[in-house]
Amino acid sequence: MTATTAKQFWFVVGSQHLYGEEALGQVKANAQKITDALNASGVLPYPLVLQELAVSAEAITSVMKEINYRDEVAGVITWMHTFSPAKMWIRGTKLLQKPLLHLATQYNESIPWSTIDMDFMNLNQAAHGDREYGFINARLGKQNKIVVGYWERPEVQQQIADWMDVAAAYNESFNIKVARFGDNMRNVGVTEGDKVEAQIQFGWTVDYFGIGDLVAEIGNVTEQEIDELMAEYKEAYDFDYGDYEQGAWEASVRVQASYEIALKRFLDRGGYSAFTTNFEDLHGMKQLPGLAVQRLMAQGYGFAGEGDWKTAALDRLLKIMSHNQNTGFMEDYTYELAAGQEAILQSHMLEVDPSLAANKPKVVVSPLGIGDREDPARLVFDGKAGEGVVVSMADFGTHYKLLINEVSAFEPTVPAPKLPVARVLWTVKPNFQDGVRAWIENGGGHHTVVSLNLTTDQIVTYAKLVDLPYVVIK
Repeated sequence: MTATTAKQFWFVVGSQHLYGEEALGQVKANAQKITDALNASGVLPYPLVLQELAVSAEAITSVMKEINYRDEVAGVITWMHTFSPAKMWIRGTKLLQKPLLHLATQYNESIPWSTIDMDFMNLNQAAHGDREYGFINARLGKQNKIVVGYWERPEVQQQIADWMDVAAAYNESFNIKVARFGDNMRNVGVTEGDKVEAQIQFGWTVDYFGIGDLVAEIGNVTEQEIDELMAEYKEAYDFDYGDYEQGAWEASVRVQASYEIALKRFLDRGGYSAFTTNFEDLHGMKQLPGLAVQRLMAQGYGFAGEGDWKTAALDRLLKIMSHNQNTGFMEDYTYELAAGQEAILQSHMLEVDPSLAANKPKVVVSPLGIGDREDPARLVFDGKAGEGVVVSMADFGTHYKLLINEVSAFEPTVPAPKLPVARVLWTVKPNFQDGVRAWIENGGGHHTVVSLNLTTDQIVTYAKLVDLPYVVIK
């Protein structure tokens, strides 16, 4: 499920006929060397494919149309090798419907003072061309990314790679389908939202299913299928029987195994890459899905509890962006307010994403005080340490808004033997008081997606691509 459709990016190099065919030949040769070197660097997550030189309005318009048409092309990187009169870029750029990165670089790193002449100056006019091209993009209101620096430098290549991940996620966003099993949790504000506007603005399809549809699928799961998955659990996790008799404990875990099989089958058949559940909609089910949901999140499915389809879709989006590394659904629970140790405990009733686990998870069965069902199984672990970003999507009626806060996650040092759920701890930036205050003042929800692999810059890049208002707290 973490896999998406194969993507590539096209490299379009701007020049002009003014300096003759020999100069154009050198431009093409230099562009090919850069393309080959970037692909060989091992830094870029997707291949870069060089196109014919952009030397006329007709050529530029043609290549931009082709980029729009080809599903495998996730975006375009442009480079102004020489001065490229930017009026000829207007039509093609206006037509472009995919992400654009302007690479402000130059083939040579340093000016060759001992040999530089006007032929060299005419051929290497990136500084000239960048201004002309940048003006037109600004005039057109393009939300393009600009990366500045010498193309061989690791930090420049990493910026290109980070943008590629955002661009790929932007394209895949239009394929995100969320299955809602039951409705939103009653009387909760942040889980509400305009599904039609979300499909228009972000490309997300959100469909409702009665819980009976899932119950029917669960009924088709065989004991042999459950046996095979239980063997997989035993290999992957520690089993903690606690005070339960082993047979009763295993019976509870087997229920979750049947849920995992049924959920995956249902989602895959319908092309759904994200889903929600709700403890208030469990008619016909023995337990609230816990371990089953955690396992599916680890495979790359987006999820959020209480019917929160916005956060489920956002979870899937950020999993695509981060290649499902250290990224998952989260919920604010409890403050640590000791002076100098202020932090927020993140968890959920059951469903904490094991992609964030710092230690080997253990399978635990424990009562759940809500839902009025049997004791459900879940994975328990402590979260990883690292610098990251937490994101929340809010619907304000007239518009959506993204809340972004930089965080520092840390591994818990004090055991919590009576807490039967996974836990993640972090401090917020710029500090606890200002960070929490700003989050609340701006309407940030308690359902979030956290990533220890993504950056604020990447989230902001996506927000700009979809014309989404955002607030950065850092």
